Amino acid sequence: MPAETSFIYLLICLLAGISLIVLLTTKFKVPAAFALIIGCFFVGLGAHLSLTEVVNFMKDGFGNIIKSLGLIILLGTTLGILLEYTGSTSVMANYILRKLGEKRTVWGISITGFVVGLPIFCDSGYIVLSGLNKTLAKRAGISIVIMSVSLATGLYSVHCMVPPHPGSAAAAGIIGADIGKLILIGSLVAIPAMIVGNIWARYAAKDLPAPIMAEEVAADARLHQPSVIQSFLPIIVPIALIALKAFISIEATPENAWITRMLSIGDPVIALIIGILLTFFCRKSWKRAELSHLLQDSAEKAGGILVIIGAGGAFGAILAAIKIGTHLSESLALDSMGLFFPFLLTFILKTAQGSSTVAIITAASIVLPLLQVLGLDSETGKLLCVLAMGAGSMMISHANDAYFWVIAKFSGLDMKTMLKVYSVATILMGITSFAMVYILSKFL
Repeated sequence: MPAETSFIYLLICLLAGISLIVLLTTKFKVPAAFALIIGCFFVGLGAHLSLTEVVNFMKDGFGNIIKSLGLIILLGTTLGILLEYTGSTSVMANYILRKLGEKRTVWGISITGFVVGLPIFCDSGYIVLSGLNKTLAKRAGISIVIMSVSLATGLYSVHCMVPPHPGSAAAAGIIGADIGKLILIGSLVAIPAMIVGNIWARYAAKDLPAPIMAEEVAADARLHQPSVIQSFLPIIVPIALIALKAFISIEATPENAWITRMLSIGDPVIALIIGILLTFFCRKSWKRAELSHLLQDSAEKAGGILVIIGAGGAFGAILAAIKIGTHLSESLALDSMGLFFPFLLTFILKTAQGSSTVAIITAASIVLPLLQVLGLDSETGKLLCVLAMGAGSMMISHANDAYFWVIAKFSGLDMKTMLKVYSVATILMGITSFAMVYILSKFL
């Protein structure tokens, strides 16, 4: 490969590889993990790496990302499933809505989505809360369009920004950002996004006719629900411990070594284990068979997620091996783009292929070798970079996004309404989140 054409050739390989991943996941419905693996071979072999080199780099990339994130994803998934099974999510939802009052029902459903969405994936959270959402809409006389989009955007705001959700967690692992700080600051950045989603839903759907809703069975028919305190503790305690770990820096000297050891419980893995243990107090008794089944479900669900982020790590390793980042930094004026480049890249990938997770993992793999030229190679820069990609991964959710159809199916909304209200909301949420990240960059 002639030196003078190497950058153009590698850029063509990269664009062709990304296009292949998009085509496989959208048109041919190939699972994201396999599409990423195929993309690894396509880009690696196209860039004149040998087959053995491609495989070895993929193994290294896959293994490194699983090493850093495997336990976090497994434990976060388990926590979400246990909270859902014990009825804690419904208890939290009802408590928030009861405290806010019927006049603030729309705000209540947004906040409910935000809180429940911290440990539970947005699609699962929406399915769990859809019955409650319809009941509240009918009771308060509020359009189901407003209620549904408010719930959906509340869940979506944290799904794109906060670990242990796979996109942001994988990006943190690839980029090398601090997971604990990402959880805390990502949660804060997600709040304005949730607010914007709520405001837009009420504005855009105020004159739309509400679809006819079928009668709903009670959202949760369990006889033995946990108390409010029992329901909230598995979420609040891990977040508090992670906050302690992230924001209190103490040198490990003989005088304060015991404090340092105490702070070790703020490691996300330890904090999530504590959260899981607290969920066992959400039921008076557990049957061995049901617990075994729940843990098996958690492992299987986490396994599917880990395969995706592992494949993303492999793709990143291939891009690092062909030095695409070095060529891009030398050929493009990226130094003036800063945070805008990872945001824009993730936005394009998300809009093209639909999955926020695939978009942010692919973007992180491309951005990693460009951190220095973008001025984002510091600890704070890496954190802001992941947040910017999280903002980009929010937009635009439309017909190629599975979550889009979950909302439509469980709320009875047609395509036109979804595009007008929900899809536009995701654009506003992404722009708002990026604006917040940009403002933070001036102070951190």
